[in-house]
Amino acid sequence: MPVYIFDAVRTPRGKGRPDGSLARVKPARLVGQLLRALARRNGDEAVAAAGHLTLGCVTQTGVQGGHIALSARIQAGLPDEVACLTINNFCVSGLSAIADAARRVECGQVDLALAGGVESMSQTPFLADEADFYTDMGMAARMGWAPVGLAADLLATTEGVTRAEMDAVTLRSHRRAAAAWAAGRYDGRVIPVTDDDGQVVLARDENIRDFGDGAALAKLGPVFAAPGAAGYDDILLAHRPGLSEVRHLHSVAHCPPISDGAAMVLLGALEAGRALGLTPLARIRAFGETAGDRVLQLTAGFSAMQQALGRAGLDLKDMGAVEFMEAFAAVPALFERRHAPDMERVNPNGGHLAMGHPMGATGAVLTTTLLDDMAQLDAETGLAVATGGVGVGAAVVLERV
Repeated sequence: MPVYIFDAVRTPRGKGRPDGSLARVKPARLVGQLLRALARRNGDEAVAAAGHLTLGCVTQTGVQGGHIALSARIQAGLPDEVACLTINNFCVSGLSAIADAARRVECGQVDLALAGGVESMSQTPFLADEADFYTDMGMAARMGWAPVGLAADLLATTEGVTRAEMDAVTLRSHRRAAAAWAAGRYDGRVIPVTDDDGQVVLARDENIRDFGDGAALAKLGPVFAAPGAAGYDDILLAHRPGLSEVRHLHSVAHCPPISDGAAMVLLGALEAGRALGLTPLARIRAFGETAGDRVLQLTAGFSAMQQALGRAGLDLKDMGAVEFMEAFAAVPALFERRHAPDMERVNPNGGHLAMGHPMGATGAVLTTTLLDDMAQLDAETGLAVATGGVGVGAAVVLERV
């Protein structure tokens, strides 16, 4: 059964630190505000008719513990009969959540579903779930694991990505994001977040910076050299015996900002949606979900992209719009070098390097943005690609209706 996307919304992305604008808004509330926004846009009956809610969330502890999908559903006032699932597939969780929901529709389990993701990194920092390999260096060595930023440096080293390439993709991301907000291109799907009194606390992404001509980027030093020297370089090099060193190139500006945010998609079968007055925006042509090199970590998005394109019977050159996750600057730089896409159609309104990476929400954020990219560029087909830590990747191909 074909699966269609009827609507998609997201919050602005806030700085994922104590002084960020969303730092006092609980993540379940972020999701709840998006669910209520979908109800306002499409009717209470349509959202209440969803048979399932799948929510991606990476660090499931503290305010993000206790089955946050279920908590968000209750706080949003959806019927008790809406079944829920909270999943963690690291940085591709939001796309995996959409894939899960689509499969439920495709096999006839439900007619309509909700899917997305959330992460409040200001309130629940990355690694706060305290997995043993995060701190046990012996186990990390056996697994070949290092914090993902060091894997980004390893990727840049093995592929010969230059600092100039990384500066270029970072500067472009910020410039495009600033231009998109100034032109109002995000206004239609970004839902301002309010506090308990109904006052708006954040209406637009707050990580975007003006780097001018880019000269300031060149002055920033590497951010992962110290943890590398503390033992992680040795772990990485032990799994790459042909290398003599890890070149630490990524500065803080070459990393997607730690962020708070959420995104939500309403999808389902065509006739079920039409019966409730819904108009489809896009048909889901294919998904790809892969695992890859656990040491390099950030390469599985490429294989997920090829898997999704292959299942859709299409090539990258057929894509009229692409949302490619800027998971550290080396990754989009490598994508551009390997595939030479039309960069006017790739992340035309900026990307994660400028606006931030709320981990569990990222895949759903990319999907939401892709819908508007396709309309803006008059594209028949679109592709969203996400990649994450310890070698996970996901991608989706959409066909505009």
